[in-house]
Amino acid sequence: MTNKDAQSMTDKLTTAKNDRRSRPRLPIHVPVKVRHQGHEHAGLTRDLSSSGIFLYSESNIKAGSKLELVIMLPPNLGLGPGGWTLCQASVVRIEERMEESDGKRMGIAATLDRIELLPELS
Repeated sequence: MTNKDAQSMTDKLTTAKNDRRSRPRLPIHVPVKVRHQGHEHAGLTRDLSSSGIFLYSESNIKAGSKLELVIMLPPNLGLGPGGWTLCQASVVRIEERMEESDGKRMGIAATLDRIELLPELS
């Protein structure tokens, strides 16, 4: 094994160890309703997987908060056909945004604890 091969293997192991996500996130930008402590706020997803979400919102939420999210899931996440979904989420990280071009100031990273597909309305 060359030094270059050894360094490449070390880099891959370090990257895998530092990435705590259980599933890869897809860059998906869809509107989401965020419910927290009796208040409802609009949000926009940045990325999404079957186990986690990152979204932008104006809501004043802290790490450790429990959220209820209503989101239109796309079909390519591996959660069935997609559609309107109610998710229970736990906030793991908050990021302040410098630019506010879309009016969304807070970045919210959360795990999806429960996902329930909502019935279609006709």
